Amino acid sequence: MISQFTDTLRLGTRGSELALRQAEMVEAALHAAHPYLRVERKVIATTGDKRPDLRFSEFTEGDRLDKGIFTKELEIALASGEIDIAVHSLKDVPTVLDEKFFIAGVLPRAPIEDVLISREGYTLATLPAGAKVGTSSVRRIRQLQWLNPGVECVEIRGNVPTRIRKLFAPSDLDAILLARAGLERLSLLDGEHVVVDGQPLHAVILDCEEFLPAAGQGAIGIEARVDDAHTLEFLKAINHEETYARVTAEREFLHILKAGCQTPIGAHTFLENGVLQMKVRVFDETDPGRPPKEVTSTEPYHSPKGLAAEVAALVTAL
Repeated sequence: MISQFTDTLRLGTRGSELALRQAEMVEAALHAAHPYLRVERKVIATTGDKRPDLRFSEFTEGDRLDKGIFTKELEIALASGEIDIAVHSLKDVPTVLDEKFFIAGVLPRAPIEDVLISREGYTLATLPAGAKVGTSSVRRIRQLQWLNPGVECVEIRGNVPTRIRKLFAPSDLDAILLARAGLERLSLLDGEHVVVDGQPLHAVILDCEEFLPAAGQGAIGIEARVDDAHTLEFLKAINHEETYARVTAEREFLHILKAGCQTPIGAHTFLENGVLQMKVRVFDETDPGRPPKEVTSTEPYHSPKGLAAEVAALVTAL
């Protein structure tokens, strides 16, 4: 039972500016639904935060890629009871969680598109041969090089403003790719420009039908313990059902294909008249020259995992 006077919820988050903004959004939603609830925030540095010098491919557990570099420490705190919920950018969360945890809620989804940022106002089509584009996402790399084979991709890391500053002259980069959601949450996107430190750069929002986003992109996920019924009661009131259905389909698709956030897969879902539609673009992990597999399918809104299974079967059959 929820008490209106004594309840406190301990929220765990990473410490980047974007992560803290997302934590604030969850806190605001909780306070709106439960005015007497106290929310205590705990900032926790993850493995990915501690080692910005490493490429994503260099984070390993034994002989396997470590998929939990932005979640593992938060889950340790969750398991110990140090925190009650962990707030994530959902696209960074592995599709397979420890059985003790699950994504208990999501906020309304932000815009899901990617944004091409440059000094010269390039589009995907006008990026010249040899142009260097900064991104840490294999999904973005493979789509960009498929759509414009002449470009060169350079891995960059850091928080959102740090990545944008890598374009400031003098720079070896001609453009970078970032998620629209993060730019908007940090109030950096102003029409056709991104502005950091007073310096404007050109921004082109990419059509999500042409350049497919990552599974879960634009969604804030709230992770909790499966057996924590008290906390789950608080989260029920703020869970956005449409977003939850969409990201469930996208994440289940990755799960069936045994893929992760660093697998070159784009996924786009939308809901219309009670029907959930999903389009995916799957690149071969070992053969960069092979064209991607593309599939589109639909299922009723209440069957996101069924849609994921159908799309996965169609992809596998190609």
